[in-house]
Amino acid sequence: MQKLKVSIIGSTGYAGKELVKILMNHQKVELVHLVSSSYAGKNIAEIFPEFLNKLDKKLINLDLELVAQNSDLVFTALPHTISMDVVPEFLKKGVKVVDLSADYRIKDPAVYQEWYKKELNQISKGLLPEAVYGLPEIYLDKIKDALLVANPGCYPTSVILGITPLLKYHFVEPEGIIIDSKSGTSGAGKKLSLGLHFTECNENFKAYKVVRHNHIPEVEQELSFIYFGGNDNKYQETGIKVSFTPHLIPINRGILSTCYLSLKGSKKEEEVLEIYQKYYQEAPFVRIFEPPNLPEVKFVAGTNYCDIGFSIDERVGKIKVISVIDNLLKGAAGQAVQNMNIMSGFSETCGLV
Repeated sequence: MQKLKVSIIGSTGYAGKELVKILMNHQKVELVHLVSSSYAGKNIAEIFPEFLNKLDKKLINLDLELVAQNSDLVFTALPHTISMDVVPEFLKKGVKVVDLSADYRIKDPAVYQEWYKKELNQISKGLLPEAVYGLPEIYLDKIKDALLVANPGCYPTSVILGITPLLKYHFVEPEGIIIDSKSGTSGAGKKLSLGLHFTECNENFKAYKVVRHNHIPEVEQELSFIYFGGNDNKYQETGIKVSFTPHLIPINRGILSTCYLSLKGSKKEEEVLEIYQKYYQEAPFVRIFEPPNLPEVKFVAGTNYCDIGFSIDERVGKIKVISVIDNLLKGAAGQAVQNMNIMSGFSETCGLV
């Protein structure tokens, strides 16, 4: 059997490393090139000793011609605003791409510019209509035929999967949604920052970017598409608005999102449980907890699962949804491989269970 030839651009970041760990053991993949501008010329095991005697692969600088020539699919695990200069070149050469940045997630380029403070180049603007948002539980059929998949952000993955059934079946009001999310420190990436130093994070718990986190437009876009239908680029004017507050907690990995929504009329736990089970009945990486059980971060750490639980507060007419993921796997590398599997006709779970 001929294996899918895969390369990783940005292979020494947190998400890139997780991609290497998954793909080096993926039975249908040949890992071809590992690109790292920071460590080019070194062996991957010199940077990550856990790969010693497991993977003998030299890191290289980005050579678009070389990587494209030898790859069927490329993962671009690059910082936001950088991918747009790389992704079009691979697509032009017939190489499929799963992009882990935000550069192709937002359908309206003006919204992207507003939140990421950089304008998409003209080529990338032209790619937006064909870029598929990579949530397999929602866009499975589109991902199957995609050449470019925009891998979702970690917070949006937990939030969107957590509350989609409620919005899809109109069990809740689209207004007044409040989202309270907590993330481990790896969610901020490897770039050095005072706020991520051990003494700043350890034995601490803090909110940050409480009104302008750049995952907000991604969440609002997708929730609006789900509730109102269609692919209206003017969602920001007419669609769902959320109040989102992210927090940093002193763990390495994991996200727990608590979402507060107003129920439309009186709903029983059995009714809500039924729509969740119905919506995710074909989703191998979503696990629904029956009330009063609720998921915890430790249940998903090191896995590609999204665990979802809920509780109805009848006194105030609210439903509280708890959604947990591993931010480096279902929130990044694991979901990216899940998308690759779908794009390549493999089993969705291949290499991930």
